[in-house]
Amino acid sequence: MATVASQNHKYMLAAAGVIAIAAGAYAVGRVYPPLGPSAGTITPAERHVDSQLSEGDVTLGDTSVAQLMQTDAFEVMTKDPNFRALARDPAFAALAQNPAAMAAMAANPEAFQALARNPSAFAAMARAAQASSAAARDASAQQSEALAAMAMHSRAFQTLADHPQAFQTMARHPQAFAALAAHPDAMQAIAADAAAFAKYANNAQEFAADARNAAAVASMARNAEAFRALAADARAMEALTSDAAAFQAMARNAQSFQALARNAQAFQDSANAQAFQVMARYAPAFRTLAASAPMLAAAARQAEALSSQLRSANAMNAHAAVSMAFNAEAFNALALQPQAFQALAQHPQAFAALAAHQKAFHAMASQPQAFASYARNAQAFAADARNPSAVAAMARNADAFKALAADSAAMQTMARDAAAFQALARSAQAFQALASNAQLFRAAMNEQALQSMARNAQAFQALARNSNALASAARAAQAINATAMAASMAAQGRVNPEAMQALAQHPQAFASMAAHPQAFAALASQPQALAAFARNAQAFQALGRQPAFQALALNPSFAAAMQSRGFAEAINAR
Repeated sequence: MATVASQNHKYMLAAAGVIAIAAGAYAVGRVYPPLGPSAGTITPAERHVDSQLSEGDVTLGDTSVAQLMQTDAFEVMTKDPNFRALARDPAFAALAQNPAAMAAMAANPEAFQALARNPSAFAAMARAAQASSAAARDASAQQSEALAAMAMHSRAFQTLADHPQAFQTMARHPQAFAALAAHPDAMQAIAADAAAFAKYANNAQEFAADARNAAAVASMARNAEAFRALAADARAMEALTSDAAAFQAMARNAQSFQALARNAQAFQDSANAQAFQVMARYAPAFRTLAASAPMLAAAARQAEALSSQLRSANAMNAHAAVSMAFNAEAFNALALQPQAFQALAQHPQAFAALAAHQKAFHAMASQPQAFASYARNAQAFAADARNPSAVAAMARNADAFKALAADSAAMQTMARDAAAFQALARSAQAFQALASNAQLFRAAMNEQALQSMARNAQAFQALARNSNALASAARAAQAINATAMAASMAAQGRVNPEAMQALAQHPQAFASMAAHPQAFAALASQPQALAAFARNAQAFQALGRQPAFQALALNPSFAAAMQSRGFAEAINAR
């Protein structure tokens, strides 16, 4: 009898332990979900509490899968028929083993749908992306400014891209064409009859003399007034005299220039003096683009897309375009959680100050509610940051908070805009979703990107109000950067023809690959994972930019969850 009583006592203790563990896991998911969609996008839901998890699913030492299954993101996804169909595909688990690649593909499924059906082209692009990613680290700020300038004058560059031989000539002689573009009627007359002007390549002084007396010269007479105005422009004549070879270059590509000149509207669009000044200012970047007609065309399309999206959000200005081009990776990461972007845009200086202290910022983004009270008392934040070991939310990152407290400029900025603490808490799930993936958080909370938002607050606040424009503009900025880098590699003979063709057709896919080169290199060797994406393209189209799906896909525990019996049971139970 004593033995039975003893065994009953053991069973009761064991049951109590199981209940305590379950309650702990539930509380962690309830109070501090490691992931989550943007607040306002997904309403809090009743969580699925799976009582049938087997002992093999989760060990006492690692409750990450159990915690993931307690999040709002998981609950929302288990109710989504597209996600359930995806999760039941046997090859989806292979795709989930590569979360960075899967999340990037899901965020822009249109770009990958055809490519996923062509493993050879996919692999060629993945190899090119690895090389491009390494080269991109050496890319200059000037390149980003050049690409942003293309967006500012997108109509001109799109027109020029339709006449690649003419563009190549202009890119090789940018100062001369910048001078001519200030006199579009004269420039059109020269383009229409380039052969007649070839003789001036050897005698620029003769061109000046004839332009002053244009009525007596057959090739100039119909536009005599325009040529006399050109002759009177000392700066333009100096530029043409310094590079008279431009006349011969036009003659060698007479057919392309004649085609451009015949279309009055196209010529008017292309003869943009500011666009030619941009080409002259960033001559190396444009010469590289001009060397590859497919890359030039792709870059022009992406520049137009960037321009269109910024304009649709009333966020278009030169500084915003440069910022998007130079910090494309950061804005792509932020576009996954638009509510976090809204908070950053409303308080850019405060968050830029935090971005200089990534560990402290990450701790705050991981548990935003714990810092909300500082919105009413910035001095208390400063005091607690000086003594972080005594504060539960800071203790694990004590050195990081001490460093933040010692940064007087950062602390003054935070004190001036303490409301940023409340904004962080209001968008808690969005910030937690970003914080759940260290690489994504580092990309999103780039100090330089946030400083650029602070310098252009009005434009980025406008963009924050249009999440679709934000996502599309970020993708276009990423794509135009990748295209320019690929053009540079092509000029050096470092991209094979198959990759070039695929890249020209799928620039946004290439941009995603270049942002995650190792992930896509691994995926290229997994044909079953690619096949899973191709088979489920419609599901990815539906799930694509849902914050809940992105939150799950980027969680480090998602791949393990896919192997869990409890995960499968939760999906099948719906």
